[in-house]
Amino acid sequence: MSDNRVQKGTQVLTKLTGLDSFPPLEAIRNFYPDFADMIVANGFADIYSRQGLDEKQRELITLSSLITQGAIDQLDFHIHAALNVGVSPVEIVELVMHCSAYVGFPKAISAMGVVMRIYQERNISVHQPV
Repeated sequence: MSDNRVQKGTQVLTKLTGLDSFPPLEAIRNFYPDFADMIVANGFADIYSRQGLDEKQRELITLSSLITQGAIDQLDFHIHAALNVGVSPVEIVELVMHCSAYVGFPKAISAMGVVMRIYQERNISVHQPV
């Protein structure tokens, strides 16, 4: 794995999280460094750095995909990342509502619970669009 890709992926990850290090990734790195490097190089250097979609679009797509899979444990990271790259709180709530028609209410309700918790932690209030 190229150190260049890991470095590029780390820059993207830092932009998404606003952090110099990301504790869940560091836990993986401490356990098995090659897997952490693969996540960073593939996910963030190869995928998130591509041309054609901006960061907001990528996060909206990622959130939709995670909700569809029921991958609720990955939503925290990507909700924070979406907010950090300019997705509005209302856009995220509307995305979850939109997904409910395609993935069902159980997955959408679970996702909305994560959104609500993060908004409470970040002191974000949501006003329904007019």
